Amino acid sequence: MKRPIIISGPCSAETEEQTIITCKKLAETQKVNILRAGIWKPRTSPESFEGVGELGLIWLETVKRITGLPIAVEVANAEHAHKALSYGVDYVWIGARTTVNPFNVKEIATALKGSQVKVLIKNPINPDLSLWIGAIERIAHTRGIENIWLVHRGFSACGYSEYRNVPLWHLIFDIRRQFPEIKMICDPSHICGNRERLFKISQTAADLNYDGLMIESHICPDAAWSDANQQITPDELHRLLDSIKWRDAKNENSIFEYSLSKFRSEIDQIDSDLFELLSRRMKLAEEIGRIKLTCNVSIYQEQRWKNIVERIISRAKRLNLSEAFIRSILDAVHSESINRQNEVMNNI
Repeated sequence: MKRPIIISGPCSAETEEQTIITCKKLAETQKVNILRAGIWKPRTSPESFEGVGELGLIWLETVKRITGLPIAVEVANAEHAHKALSYGVDYVWIGARTTVNPFNVKEIATALKGSQVKVLIKNPINPDLSLWIGAIERIAHTRGIENIWLVHRGFSACGYSEYRNVPLWHLIFDIRRQFPEIKMICDPSHICGNRERLFKISQTAADLNYDGLMIESHICPDAAWSDANQQITPDELHRLLDSIKWRDAKNENSIFEYSLSKFRSEIDQIDSDLFELLSRRMKLAEEIGRIKLTCNVSIYQEQRWKNIVERIISRAKRLNLSEAFIRSILDAVHSESINRQNEVMNNI
């Protein structure tokens, strides 16, 4: 299937009419490759709508017959997997809440054994790549499952965030390096949690060479029984997809390569200089650790650290760097400095 792969449909299949009309209109856009709908909804509160269950599979079976497009649903256990297969579901996805549970993933893998169904695995709720990798390996080692895709839906974060689930793009770079042959789909709906930021995240995913998008669509989003704020109508999806620019993964043009090589060589030199400076800084931190050990002074000096952060942050505008970026770098440097001093002071 060529890029971009577009997966769309309602967050939840609510009624037969809502499911069929939404999916028919999505098919009419001629931009959607796979139709999706939530049948079983793993919700935080038992008072929330948890899906219509098997009844929704009957509706999706009708959708598949009418539109000719493949259908996808989320499965959270073996029973879900067996039922999905019995209704001719083409794609199943393992949600973020299930990815974190090795027992559930193994149970689903066993249920899908030999089925030839395509499996999408969403990232775990928390930014723990080992859980994601474990889920991938359990599914990949199952006979008959040869087509695995990954879905980036963002990660939970403590405190305020402009996103429902923070993208943490750098973690996706890590997972793609480990599994370069597996397609990566972005789920802007769950990253954003609202309609307003869908284009921004979708375009970023396109610029980062993702293979496609999973975006929730509903015939009447404001009346949706779940996640109303992040769904858009099929017409709005059509306009959104029209506005996204998908770029080439690479360009063999010699002028392009020559133009880049000049700047890349300069970046390589700056990177080399940066890490030489960081190495010198850590050696100084070790010397400070020895002085603290001699004078019996604690490693963490709150006021000193506060002064460093304020001094560097005050230069953010002049440096044309965001405060968030500067803080993330300073936190990493500070953490390594503390580790170095700890080794010196405790003879590790």
